[in-house]
Amino acid sequence: MHNDPLWSLRHAIVGVALALLLSVLLAALAGRIVGDFFGADYGVRVAIYGALLLHAVVGAAVLFARLAQHEKRPLSPARVALWLASLWLWPVLLAARRVR
Repeated sequence: MHNDPLWSLRHAIVGVALALLLSVLLAALAGRIVGDFFGADYGVRVAIYGALLLHAVVGAAVLFARLAQHEKRPLSPARVALWLASLWLWPVLLAARRVR
């Protein structure tokens, strides 16, 4: 079991999966709020939701590819919150990394 490469990535896999699950709910809520703010119809709300969800999924893939091998700490609510914030702020994190 400890020789399995996925075993060493277990904290990152579960963390990003939980953060992505929460992101689906947040994207739906944000799509509704933004759609209501602009008085948009259902189609616009779905488009906003889809764009936000795509942003989070791409963020999950980028962050998992870059950070999963370094994630060794056990999963906790704070770690899931960090993954969740990182999924939404991944362009800022990548830009900050390039500036250094």
